[in-house]
Amino acid sequence: MIRTERLDPEEVPVPFPETRSDSWDDSHVKLPFYVDRTTLQSRWDLIARSLSTPFTSSLDVKDAILRYNPDRAKGWDFTALHSYCTGLQGSEAKQMFGKLLPAMAQLALRAPSLFTQPIPLLSVQRCVSVTLSQEQVSSLLANAFFCTFPPRNSRSSYPDINFNRLFEGSSPSKQQKLKTLLWYFQRITQQRPTGLITYTRQCLQRPPSWASSEKQFSKLHICSEGTIEEQGYGMLQVDFANRFVGGGVTGSGLVQEEIRFLINPELIAARLFTEALEDNECLIITGTERFSRYSGYSHTYRWDGNHDDQTPRDEWQRRVTEIVAIDALRYRNFLQQFLPDNMTRELNKAFCGFARPGVESENLSAVATGNWGCGAFGGDTRLKAVLQMMAAAEAERDLMYFTFGDVDLRRDVSRIHTHFTHRHASVGSVFNMLLQYYERVIKETSGAKPQETLYSFLSEHL
Repeated sequence: MIRTERLDPEEVPVPFPETRSDSWDDSHVKLPFYVDRTTLQSRWDLIARSLSTPFTSSLDVKDAILRYNPDRAKGWDFTALHSYCTGLQGSEAKQMFGKLLPAMAQLALRAPSLFTQPIPLLSVQRCVSVTLSQEQVSSLLANAFFCTFPPRNSRSSYPDINFNRLFEGSSPSKQQKLKTLLWYFQRITQQRPTGLITYTRQCLQRPPSWASSEKQFSKLHICSEGTIEEQGYGMLQVDFANRFVGGGVTGSGLVQEEIRFLINPELIAARLFTEALEDNECLIITGTERFSRYSGYSHTYRWDGNHDDQTPRDEWQRRVTEIVAIDALRYRNFLQQFLPDNMTRELNKAFCGFARPGVESENLSAVATGNWGCGAFGGDTRLKAVLQMMAAAEAERDLMYFTFGDVDLRRDVSRIHTHFTHRHASVGSVFNMLLQYYERVIKETSGAKPQETLYSFLSEHL
């Protein structure tokens, strides 16, 4: 979406191509300023007039948004936005309404000059990349804040992008989410960003033959302290994703994926053009910048100030931060995850995220990950650790594993990895032992959990 030749790290990239071309079809994003030859131009004109009106309170923001979304007047709730704004002190309120919101509005309205061609959709089973400038992304997010994108219907296979759900409800967590995102807008409206970001949908066409794999287990470093985004610096960083990338970031969600999307808000733009991930797909995002620090998790999450991202840039002026979104299966029954088809699906999903076809293994960084799909999705931490070890070995990458304070898990995973490596176990041999565990233990289990644990079985029989 921008020119990539002769990029100057000090200059804002130029949109590509020079000659404007619009499109309103099923293969591209329906941007709010595009014309379908009937009514859309008048809507953009209305958006421009509404966002050019001075803001003196959150009620003005609400009125502006509902002016071009009149059919949402009864359904959209702005309680969280009102609560945030009424909590601002004198100078903070003056900054918000006198400078920040007008600057965000102008950033949103610059979209027609920043996008000279339609953004292609990253639709299912298409291995395709789209590269945008950080400035283009910031304009998309400003439009999402002001809810200018045409609403998606309830059957859409794309996630919502407008921020209307972020503005609703009385949850204190919403205040912290707004604080985090508004800090991003403050930063980028004060200084235009100059980098690029690439969003890649990767599809796994030929999954490995897990039962016959001869790959040996790669190196593992496991620790109970630290986070993927901090201690995983320079590695492939795993986003424990929802199949609709970003999960509840623009709603009420506030766990691993949502937090990452808040502190690296440029990830949120992926929701505009990324269709829900299927079992053999992942989304790789290269180049996003981190803008905020935070503390806590879920209901204890707090914005903790500015983060100065010093990550170096590559030749395309992208931050050398690679994040991969892989979605785990959701289990209502603990035993379901040991079904051979389910274990194979998770292996294929993780491998899709970790593998880089055509790249030599010595040029691949380690994978920084942790308890993927083990919270609300009901996954077993010890099984997921083994599956990710197997996927990393198959992709010929080392693994940095974070247990997020679970010292017992750190000990157990380290021991089973040592067991595998000392016995020179192959990925295939471990996979076959997982199948044996299902046949001999899980199928015979009548209660909620088996009496013989997975790790004791593997230690005894492998």
